[in-house]
Amino acid sequence: MTPPRIRPRRLRTTPAMRRLVAETRLHPADLVLPMFVREDASEPVPIGSMPGVVQHSMESLVRAADEAAHAGIGGVMLFGIPSVRDATGSQATDPDGILNRATERLQREVGDALVVQTDLCLDEFTDHGHCGVLDAAGHVDNDTTLERYADMAVAQANAGSSILGLSGMMDGQVAVVRDALDTAGHTDTAVLAYAAKYSSAFYGPFREAVDSQLQGDRRTYQQDPANRREGLREATLDLAEGADIVMVKPAMSYLDVLSDVAEISDVPVWAYQISGEYAMIEAAASQGWIDRRASILESVLGIRRAGADTVLTYWATEIAGWIK
Repeated sequence: MTPPRIRPRRLRTTPAMRRLVAETRLHPADLVLPMFVREDASEPVPIGSMPGVVQHSMESLVRAADEAAHAGIGGVMLFGIPSVRDATGSQATDPDGILNRATERLQREVGDALVVQTDLCLDEFTDHGHCGVLDAAGHVDNDTTLERYADMAVAQANAGSSILGLSGMMDGQVAVVRDALDTAGHTDTAVLAYAAKYSSAFYGPFREAVDSQLQGDRRTYQQDPANRREGLREATLDLAEGADIVMVKPAMSYLDVLSDVAEISDVPVWAYQISGEYAMIEAAASQGWIDRRASILESVLGIRRAGADTVLTYWATEIAGWIK
């Protein structure tokens, strides 16, 4: 037998060689940490389905954000859990609402080291758990919801949020929010469009994390998991409306969509490694079935390899400590 002249294994011989020729790398600045702050909490409240993740009190939120800043991650994405909810999510636009107060506090405490970002959606604030205002028939009213999003955007920008994460999947939301921000003088506030956000079973633990009041599902506004081209269409629309960043969510089950969006986008492309993805790895690792650290790093590396410039992950601070 003639020995092979072309030997790809030459570039895999040692850890140093593999590091030298790696096509994709992880860096702390490419990671964003989602965080939950609960209005009535005086100390962190563990989330049972997400071991290691908590609903923060205001003070524990500041401490965790400071730790994240020292780890060198890129930013934090805030979700608020109010004590009182109503049909229109009025706490979302109250300057003294938990999310806006937390935003102002973090911007003051760590805003020079982290990009403080906020989730712009009504689901945490409504007593029905949907991402928008309901009409008389109980359906989410797209255009009435956009009016609430516009007010929410201005409230969050007033509080100091640098990037607004539009996760509601209402048609036209990027254009409406951009216009509201510019009219209010917040021309430097960036819009992150959750462009391709799918109706996923993997959101399950997140429902506990935000104490969701949802009955039913969100299939009339979040995307059908069966559709790939639709994800690209949604991203194209958001780009045309002026999105500064576009997001694919969830990440691991939608790497094809992520790759498609990265191929056509002229702005940064992000991906959200969601609660169910986190929970599965933690659960398997707790049983000794997989190597926890190796699995976490591989999962995030795969998301980056598929085209994500930045990854939202609940392991952001921990990963940064490993790779810093």
